[in-house]
This record gives sequence, C-alpha cells and structure tokens, in this order.
Amino acid sequence: MKYKRILLKLSGEALMGNRQYGIDPERLAEYAQDIKAITDQGVEVAIVIGGGNIFRGVAGASKGMDRVQGDHMGMLATVINGLALQSALENADIPTRLQSAIKINEVAEPFIRRRAIRHLEKGRVVIFGGGTGNPYFTTDSAAVLRAIEIEADVILKGTRVDGIYNVDPEKDSKAIKFDNISFDDVIRKGLKVMDTTAFTLSQENDLPIIVFDMNKKGNLFKVVSGENIGTEVKC
Repeated sequence: MKYKRILLKLSGEALMGNRQYGIDPERLAEYAQDIKAITDQGVEVAIVIGGGNIFRGVAGASKGMDRVQGDHMGMLATVINGLALQSALENADIPTRLQSAIKINEVAEPFIRRRAIRHLEKGRVVIFGGGTGNPYFTTDSAAVLRAIEIEADVILKGTRVDGIYNVDPEKDSKAIKFDNISFDDVIRKGLKVMDTTAFTLSQENDLPIIVFDMNKKGNLFKVVSGENIGTEVKC
C-alpha cells in the first residue's frame, strides 16, 4: 500500500445515504467494509467525521442562535456520528477507539495524542469526535490538525464527488476535473477544497490532500494503494 497511516475525513451528510437527515445504517455498513479492506492490509486509519447530518452551528447562528452554543451542539453531533461509525466498524470486527476533544468520559476517551498514536500502532481505528474542541473551527480544521498530530501520510477527503473540478460538476456538465493540483493553484483558481484555515494549515505542513468519491465501493482501497483516483492536492 502506498500509505501507511491515513486520516480519513468524512462529512456528516455522507452518513445520510439517500435520507434527508440522520444516519443510514446501510451506508455505515458500506463504509465499514471499505475501511476493513485497508486495515486488513495493515494500513493505520484515523477518522474525523462532521456533524452536518444532525446539526450545523453556522446554520443555527444564521437563524439567531448564539454561534458558540451552536458550535458546541455541532461538536456533540460529531460525537453521535462517531458512536454510530464505531458501532458499524465493530460489527465488521474492526477494533476501534473513539476519542473526543470535549470531555464525555462515559462514551469516549479524551483526545491524547500519544494514546491515539499507540492505538493506531496496535491496529485500532481511531475516530476523533468533538472537532477541535473549540467554537469557530470546522471539522475540516480538526481533520488537518489531527492528521498533523498523529503524523499521517495523507488526508483523504471522502465526498460524493469524484475529485476537484474547475466549477461545480453537479451544476455544469462541462466541468473539468483536475487529477493533480498544487495548493497555490487551488488558491489562485478560488477552488473550494476545505475551509481556508484547514487548507492553509495543510499547506504549511506539506500534508497532501486527496479528494475522492467515498460512495463508490472500492475507491478507498484504490486511493490507499496508489491508484490515480480523485484529485491530489500537494505542494
């Protein structure tokens, strides 16, 4: 396999499957099988998951809710998703640990960097919940931060689109896909890969990002094994 240790970023919306909100158990089971395929090859996997399928702090703030309160609600939503994903992974006989940036000791370990790395070395999938533990930071920022802390080789951003395009491919059939693109070109072209804070942090630490379609079975294995799937962003 091309990568030994990866950080997989999943959006909360990805867990909805074909539903309008919430969690689709069938989609979770599909993800678990894809993850098992790479852990069986010895790849160390950490996961950061969003909470947009349950609650999004920015949306709450736009309707008059206090932004800090809303973001804390969003952090709790990521822990709920983390628990759901943990259950699906363990049903597939994958050992896991859920670590949270906010203290919920009854359901998750606190995030401790050295402990997380040790779990990975022992072959456990580590799910990071609670974002960064701070309001005003997205789960994209949490994904990059955790990837740097655990010394991941790459960030794999699983989406419903098969890469980065010059325009939205769901709105323009003439959209052009990039197989590879530099951090500088992403900024120059104004492409939306991650929020600015997350993207800049990844660039400063020379941490490549691969955006790919997570919903196509087998794509995760192909990306980790080095096949040209999705779009790679690097320096």
